[in-house]
Amino acid sequence: MIFTADFFPPVVDDPYDFGAVAAANAMSDVFAMGGRVLLALNLAAFPSKLDGAILTEILRGGAEKVREAGAVVAGGHTVRDDEPKYGLAVVGMVEPGNIRTKAGARPGDVLILSKALGTGVITTALKQGKADPAHVAAAVASMCRLNQSAAEAAGRAGARAVTDITGFSLLGHSQEMARLSGVDLVIDLHRLAWLPGAEHYAASWIFPGGMADNRLYFEQWVTFDDGISEEARGLLFDPETSGGLLISVAPEDADRLLKELAAGGDVPQRMGRVVPGDGRVHVASG
Repeated sequence: MIFTADFFPPVVDDPYDFGAVAAANAMSDVFAMGGRVLLALNLAAFPSKLDGAILTEILRGGAEKVREAGAVVAGGHTVRDDEPKYGLAVVGMVEPGNIRTKAGARPGDVLILSKALGTGVITTALKQGKADPAHVAAAVASMCRLNQSAAEAAGRAGARAVTDITGFSLLGHSQEMARLSGVDLVIDLHRLAWLPGAEHYAASWIFPGGMADNRLYFEQWVTFDDGISEEARGLLFDPETSGGLLISVAPEDADRLLKELAAGGDVPQRMGRVVPGDGRVHVASG
C-alpha cells in the first residue's frame, strides 16, 4: 500500500483547473513509485466569504482527474479558512517487486525527464498580473497531465530509480536521488525543455519565494559550469507543481523509453547521466 497526501493554495485562477492540478500533483507520488491509485479523499479549506460554487468547481476538477486515473474520490474533509486550499489524501497499491524508489540509480544510467519545466515562474507571473494567457494555458495543460502513462512506460523500460519533480525543484529532487543512490548526477542544461514563457519570466527575475529556499538548502551539493547565468540557476531551483518524472534507466533502454514517452504525449528529455559519486549534482552548460 502507498499512502500520500498533498494540498496547497491556488496556483491558477480558474477553480476547476486548480482542482485538477492539485489532484494530479497529489497522485503523482503513487505513480512515481510504480503504483496505481485506488481512492482519494478530498482535503479542502475554503473561506466562508466566497461563493460555494467556486468550491464545487474545485472539487469537480479534482474528482474528474481522479476518475481519469481509474480511481474514485471516497469522501474527504473541509474546513473554513481565510485562504482556499485543496488537495488529496491518496491510497495506492504496488506489487512489491515493481516498487520504484529514488535509491536505485547506477553509474552509467541515462537520466530522462518526462515534462518541460517552468511552472513556478509562470504561475508566479500570473499572480503578479504579468503572464501571457497562452503561457498560462500551456503550464496548466502540463500540470494537469497525469504522470500515470510515463510511470507505466518507465516500468516497462526497467527504470532503476524514479522520482517526481515538484516543490523541491529539479535540482532538489535530483540531489535526493543522487544521495539515496550513492552516486552523482550530471545534468546537461542545453537538453532541458522549458514551458513557453519560463525563460522570459526568469530573465525578469519573476521567481516564487520557494526558489530562494531551495537554493539556500540544496546549493551546497550542486556545482555549475562557468558561464551558467543566474537566471538559469534560478530556473533549476524553481519549485515545480505537478512536474514530470525524473527517470534513471540503463543506457540500452533509454531510446526505447524516450520514444514511448513521446508517443504517449509527454515531452521527454535525455537530460543527463549518472556517474560515480556521493550525492552531488553537476550542471553542465553544453
